[in-house]
Amino acid sequence: MDDPYAPARDALAGDGLAGDAGDGDTPDFDDSDPAVLAARLDDADPLSAFADRYRVPDDVLYMDGNSLGPASDAALASVDRVVEEWRDLLIGGWTDADPPWFSVGERLGDALAPLVGADPAEVVVGNSITVNLHTLIGTFLDELLAGNGPEREGFEAADGTWAPNGNPDTDPAVLVNELDFPSDHYAIRAQLRQRGIDPDEKLRVVESRDGRTIDPRDIEAALATHDDVGIVWMPTALYRSGQLFDVARTAEAAHEAGAYAGVDAAHSAGAVPHAFGDAGVDFAVWCTYKYLNAGPGAIGALFVAERHHGLTPALAGWWGHEKATQFEMKMTYTPAGSAGAWQIGTPPLLAAAPLEGSVELLREAGIDRLRAKSLALTDFLIALVDDRLPEVAVGTPREHAGRGGHVALEHPEAERLSKALTDRGVVVDFRPPNVVRVCPAAPYTSFADVLAVVDEIETVLESGAHEEYATSEGGVT
Repeated sequence: MDDPYAPARDALAGDGLAGDAGDGDTPDFDDSDPAVLAARLDDADPLSAFADRYRVPDDVLYMDGNSLGPASDAALASVDRVVEEWRDLLIGGWTDADPPWFSVGERLGDALAPLVGADPAEVVVGNSITVNLHTLIGTFLDELLAGNGPEREGFEAADGTWAPNGNPDTDPAVLVNELDFPSDHYAIRAQLRQRGIDPDEKLRVVESRDGRTIDPRDIEAALATHDDVGIVWMPTALYRSGQLFDVARTAEAAHEAGAYAGVDAAHSAGAVPHAFGDAGVDFAVWCTYKYLNAGPGAIGALFVAERHHGLTPALAGWWGHEKATQFEMKMTYTPAGSAGAWQIGTPPLLAAAPLEGSVELLREAGIDRLRAKSLALTDFLIALVDDRLPEVAVGTPREHAGRGGHVALEHPEAERLSKALTDRGVVVDFRPPNVVRVCPAAPYTSFADVLAVVDEIETVLESGAHEEYATSEGGVT
């Protein structure tokens, strides 16, 4: 069978949970037993050995890697190496460590670039995701206020009518959507306010038709309706439902409207291959503690297209200075001629170290193979839910092109259900009002794990065990 995951895809397509041998005619195992299907899928899985290189307790079914990925042997080894260098080399580690600490942002950016479809100079590691959002939104708002719109071949640039005088008629707007991660809106509002722009007027929000997803036609309609949009800011994947966006379509629509295209890739980087360069994305941010498995509070990452290199960042700091003259300590800031200009302060080495090992594991596995397995795992999960959990709705798009790395399971008692599952060793999370997010991450999750999770959900719901748990007021798990 050419595709080791075909039976999972076929199960979701309606061919039964077991599928067939791949020829469309001859079943090669008992189609009445999902456990047999899970075992066959695991036996054929070319990535199955990677699970042994991640540290997940034996008594835990970990389905929360979309919030925090687990430690890997490679990540822990990277941390140990940097700690030893700190102990043995002291300040000499900046130049004498192997590799030198001084280039950590650029070096790790080089490693991440293939995962997002970028040239090495377009990606850098530094700051945190929200700090990166602040500096990039601020940078491109400043460009708009100076009359500089995006320049993309085949698209008309912005007309330059925006002006830095606080005039509501000429202030640029930022287009977002109502299902965004809230922190994005906090940061964008702050950057608008700092420029004398009223965010209540100029943060334009695309509404959802169903409370789960954003229709790309509504993004395009908003651009057609509002001629003041200077930045289109959308996620690559929605944090609650897991909807995957068509980044190239969004970027094209932004550029046709004379707007910059920025994306938040926090909920897809490391799980979904991206092509930011080919898609025409102007700038992007993401974290490294989710699918990139770099640890709690790990360092952030960003992308700035080469055509924008040389701009002065809105939040300038000495670590973004051109490297050749950084230690001349001049009072005039000269930005690096790469994405490295958007670094701000001295990089936290202990927050960056795990990423070195974790990203090498992902690159060894291959982002395309990880994506193929991720889709198969979520295919299997959705098929099992359809078959066995009539009380549960799937809030994640079913088509592969519209699905990220996790599945949103909707149930009116989702919070209680998530607590009951956690107490039974199934680590998921709850997102109000009714979503249990289940993330069978490809590097360390088996198909047998997915089946075991559904078994536990079925047991909890049938027994009513979740009814013993109290609900909180607006919290998440």
